[in-house]
Amino acid sequence: MIDTIIFDMDGTLLDTLEDLTDATNAGLACGGYPARTVEEVRHFVGNGVRHLMMRAVPQGTSQQDMEKCLAAFKDFYAHHWQDKTRAYDGIPQLLAALRKKGIKTAVISNKYEQAVLELCRDYFPGSFDAARGQREDVPLKPAPDSVFSILEELGSGRSRAIYVGDSEVDMDTAHNAGLISVGVTWGFRDRELLAEKEADYIIDRPEELLEVLSRLNG
Repeated sequence: MIDTIIFDMDGTLLDTLEDLTDATNAGLACGGYPARTVEEVRHFVGNGVRHLMMRAVPQGTSQQDMEKCLAAFKDFYAHHWQDKTRAYDGIPQLLAALRKKGIKTAVISNKYEQAVLELCRDYFPGSFDAARGQREDVPLKPAPDSVFSILEELGSGRSRAIYVGDSEVDMDTAHNAGLISVGVTWGFRDRELLAEKEADYIIDRPEELLEVLSRLNG
């Protein structure tokens, strides 16, 4: 029986793309570099803000200059991470339905942890039993370390948990942790990529996760 569902955040629970793009371009402007489009940033996200900025700066940018851009990104994002961010349609209702069913829920993101905790608090108060973001002493996804930590905290196990996300990083995280993977098509990647990464289930609307859960739990 599935008793725990772990969610990715960006592109799964929250549409954060425009705020991330604005912060990326604030970082690039600090270095005098050209701005990136929303579609470019869409393909840069997934492995944490450091990798996002490394992909965004021009090829050949020095490590020192990239670090300056990253610092500017973080400073801007800390003040603007909720300017345009919104919950995807149907997500609050899904979380409420899971609560009624007694399903334990958690968030694991490669976004730095303070942002994860504050976004969970502000957009989904009382909806999650645990949340993890980027920590200095824990490898980022797709390493499974955070998944194992969450399962231990919630008293669950790999055979009783689902991992839900929108990207190749999320599907790899689920596979590395030995969890059932559910890919969502409303986020930052497309159905074809999720299929290529061998998602166990692919859903187009949040409420379809309830159907997957019913199927798995008989």
